[in-house]
Amino acid sequence: MPIKKILVANRSEIAIRVFRAANELNIKTVACYAEEDKLALHRFKADEAYLIGKGKGPVEAYLQIDEYIRIARISGADAIHPGYGLLSESPEFADACEDAGIIFIGPRAQTMRDLGNKVAARNMAIASEVPVVPATDALPDDMNEVKRMAAEIGYPLMLKASWGGGGRGMRRIMDESTLVSEVSEGKREAKAAFGKDEMYLEKLIERARHVEVQLVGDDHGNLVHLFERDCSVQRRNQKVVERAPAPYLPQAVRDELTASAIRLGNAANYRGAGTVEFLLDADTNKFYFIEVNPRIQVEHTVTEVVTGIDIVKAQIRLLEGAVIGTPESGVPKQEDIHLNGNAIQCRVTTEDPEQNFIPDYGRITAYREATGFGVRLDGGTAYAGAVVTRFYDPLLEKITCWAPTADEAIARMHRALREFRIRGVAT
Repeated sequence: MPIKKILVANRSEIAIRVFRAANELNIKTVACYAEEDKLALHRFKADEAYLIGKGKGPVEAYLQIDEYIRIARISGADAIHPGYGLLSESPEFADACEDAGIIFIGPRAQTMRDLGNKVAARNMAIASEVPVVPATDALPDDMNEVKRMAAEIGYPLMLKASWGGGGRGMRRIMDESTLVSEVSEGKREAKAAFGKDEMYLEKLIERARHVEVQLVGDDHGNLVHLFERDCSVQRRNQKVVERAPAPYLPQAVRDELTASAIRLGNAANYRGAGTVEFLLDADTNKFYFIEVNPRIQVEHTVTEVVTGIDIVKAQIRLLEGAVIGTPESGVPKQEDIHLNGNAIQCRVTTEDPEQNFIPDYGRITAYREATGFGVRLDGGTAYAGAVVTRFYDPLLEKITCWAPTADEAIARMHRALREFRIRGVAT
């Protein structure tokens, strides 16, 4: 069934990204905004906009499942796109949409439950013969038992939250002397971020690259990959530079990596857009499964420009019932998906590098962005006169540069970044 109107249960850059895809498909759009976001650009990019979470906090306002369902009914939206972050990985949200007869543009709720818990996803990877990093099960409250489990895996270790992503709760633990304090602090951070404090320990690969495979599946059992991205450049466990494809990856390793991602996706009966993330040992080129992100990702743009596939449009079309490999889906059969050139993405954020990258806020007094051949911009409230508040993620603009070779893509990115002029806030 064709979707006629999409409500985006998100804000800023990703909301605008979905609105653009919907507009090109001649689908009406609905925005939601918190009181603190009443001047945010995404509110004015949709056909309709509604205040959400009145009286709630600036982030809590965007977590009101019942409110989204109510606004969808009022506006006549027959589908909801969750974007990334916020409620994008909430099986309860997917369930609520299904109960209300609204299409949730994402994986099935059960798929999110199966993959959302990293320990359960790891077990599924093992069953699918996908390599995994040595790790513990969920950590108990008994710290003596935690110490025993840590010693069994062997130091150094990485502490991770079983639920959620974005590096929340993640800690490096080099020896037993910091184990108890780091586990306790990690649990507190995970509880605050995800409402759950379940953690596990994983063997730390010290010279690791972060490589991920983009998957797209339809409702008819078809699943394809759109090759890989490199996301190794990170700060505080947050990605800041992404590339597609990974230029250092031998073809044999690429083939094995993508085949592993497909096996895991098939095991999960995956539908929609999702990403299987791996660690690659830089010394041996051996790779290990980390997690599955059952949603669109910030860095999806680099995959789009090297494959020519609009992933957000594909999400919409496939949830309308289109079949991969047909013109209606916008996604070719696997053998017809090819890499074309190289892409790199950088994130312009309102953070002060001279103050340990703390977020900055205020009014943007001057704004000049890059342009030219091979330069793509995806932004939120980014223009002269815009007010950047202290309430939200400091991402201001994403720049994606394409070129035939990796070196040319880097040179183009350098040029594009030099063209930017932003005054009023630190970037």
